[in-house]
Amino acid sequence: MPLRSTARTSLVEAVIEQIEALITEGEWPVGVRIPPEPVLVEELGVGRNTVREAVRALTHTGMLEPRPGDGTYVRAESGFGAALQRRLHRSTALEAYEVRASLERDAARYAAQRRTPEDVAALREALAVRNAAGDNAAFVEADMAFHRAVAAAASNSVLAELYDQFSDSLRETLRSVTTAPLPDTVRRQVAEHTAIVDAIEAQDPAAAELAAFTHLSAAMEALRGLGDSDAPGSSGSSGSPGSDKESG
Repeated sequence: MPLRSTARTSLVEAVIEQIEALITEGEWPVGVRIPPEPVLVEELGVGRNTVREAVRALTHTGMLEPRPGDGTYVRAESGFGAALQRRLHRSTALEAYEVRASLERDAARYAAQRRTPEDVAALREALAVRNAAGDNAAFVEADMAFHRAVAAAASNSVLAELYDQFSDSLRETLRSVTTAPLPDTVRRQVAEHTAIVDAIEAQDPAAAELAAFTHLSAAMEALRGLGDSDAPGSSGSSGSPGSDKESG
């Protein structure tokens, strides 16, 4: 999706919309440095002040992050995701996990009611990739993909987007984790995740919700045992929400 010059009356708004589209559609993924100001001015066909105002507005929402002497980077896929990042930075890992539990129980229940054969195939494939993942980074990504597949099978676009944004809001923490604080048996929970897929395939909403709750309860109990009390952004627990939030 190339940048294009614009003739709209509100140039700042038009530039904001174009940059937002490039980010949300994956042209500029989280972590990438956006083109420098002179390039944006030339490709957008607007003035330097217009570009600066647009970038400033997106920085205020949290989608962009200026780094003095280096450039401006994409920080979040949406303003909503950026807001979640800021809020979760002030929460504990257990608080984040409890919210995740609510989302996943609903997702599993709806998925069991609405799943298609294609959804089941996607879940089986995601489960196999998750179970075969080796190092911690690969496992985190595979676990995230599995739970997103469950949310997608729920056929509720708002729930799926909320789960996506909730997951993405902890990406920086996830990437900083090199070792999981939870035992591998709690972290991987192969049988528990298989039970979720089995219940969804059998179109049993109660069993699917129970399976989701069961695997999440085990991880939450482990978190309580670890004495989780610090905010995810603090030095005392910077690793906890990453592996616990997404690796279970």
